[in-house]
Amino acid sequence: MDGSGVRPSAAGIAPGTTLVDARGQIPHVVVFGNEKGGTGKSTTALHVVVSLLHQGHRVGALDLDARQGTLTRYMRNRQDYMQRHDLELPVPVYRAIDRSTLADQTDASADETERFNQALAELSSRCDFIVIDTPGADTTLGRLGHTFADTLITPINDSFVDLDLLATLDPDSLKILRPSTYAAMVWEHRMRRQQRDRGVIDWIVMRNRLSHLDARNKREVGQVLETLSKRIGFRLAAGFGERVIFRELFLKGLTLLDLAQLEAQGGLTMSHVAARQEVRTLIEAINLPPAGYRRAAAQSATLRQTG
Repeated sequence: MDGSGVRPSAAGIAPGTTLVDARGQIPHVVVFGNEKGGTGKSTTALHVVVSLLHQGHRVGALDLDARQGTLTRYMRNRQDYMQRHDLELPVPVYRAIDRSTLADQTDASADETERFNQALAELSSRCDFIVIDTPGADTTLGRLGHTFADTLITPINDSFVDLDLLATLDPDSLKILRPSTYAAMVWEHRMRRQQRDRGVIDWIVMRNRLSHLDARNKREVGQVLETLSKRIGFRLAAGFGERVIFRELFLKGLTLLDLAQLEAQGGLTMSHVAARQEVRTLIEAINLPPAGYRRAAAQSATLRQTG
């Protein structure tokens, strides 16, 4: 956990502003979002953060769900583990934002927006990638996080309960009747992003807690998601299986990518190896761009326009 105490810019950064660091580089923002809790957003977010850190990138982590605070506790557990075992593990520049305590809704929204802007301004000045964990509900902070997404990852448990966040289905035929509220919200942000800077939000729906059995429900959910992905425009990625190891590692603040620490505790079991492969497969599927690619793309576009 970063303890540098660097003060964020008082001016902050307004939604719709391009994020640029001191070197002129534009950080890539990865947002974990949906409107339901318990889908593995925080666990997956930390694994992506640690993966980027192991690759040598400067990474910022921003917890917008500080009330539940799963990512926040994950980071504290990681710090505690490092201190207890006298270890150095890679850690991001980390910030968390609580919901406003102001009674007036307009004032509360303005307060949250200002604190979000300040935190994002600081992280964008110091990081190649920013990973944002959003609340499992429709909130001001959650919408602000989605506003800046370059990559949006939506973990869902492999069930029709979670799929209802994306689409309303006919219960008999499983025909897609219409997109649901969260899908409509993502579409709105995509349109605003296109109008603002012609940017594209790469939306990935991650099937999490997959059963290891070839059950009928698993097949039917997969078929509906394949059809829905073409209709509303997202990529599908396989997430993590229902494994105890993910819950155990939370208490230590570790991930399956902290290989040396896991080996020091007695080696990896076959289950650990399989789980680690799930993480690596997910990282490959997300396929984040190299740091600095947006600066190069912007420069290339400018040259084409002036040429």
